[in-house]
Amino acid sequence: MAALPVFRWRLAPDGYATRRQLRARGLRPGGQCVAAQLERPRRRREPLVAYLYRVDLAQPVRPMTPSRWAALAKANTARRICPQCRTDAGYVIPRSLGTCVPCAYPDPADSPRSV
Repeated sequence: MAALPVFRWRLAPDGYATRRQLRARGLRPGGQCVAAQLERPRRRREPLVAYLYRVDLAQPVRPMTPSRWAALAKANTARRICPQCRTDAGYVIPRSLGTCVPCAYPDPADSPRSV
């Protein structure tokens, strides 16, 4: 197995791109293997690594079909439903909370007081 070519940060030759750069051009890796990698050095830690793909082997992004749009809309709607109170929160529920904000932080004024 041959080792990947390693380039310093911002010094990769033309013809290579990261996944994000490919996507910005309307391309995807298309099944090709990683062609090279970038390394950004950091003090006292391992370097940051970014994988590069060849632009000439990249393929166009697949277009969104009506059924894909429908599946995406259904998934986003499910992310807005609070699992505790079963209402539409009007926003995507944070995974850190797991419920809508009113359920996660109930108002103490609404709870019955013990005297």
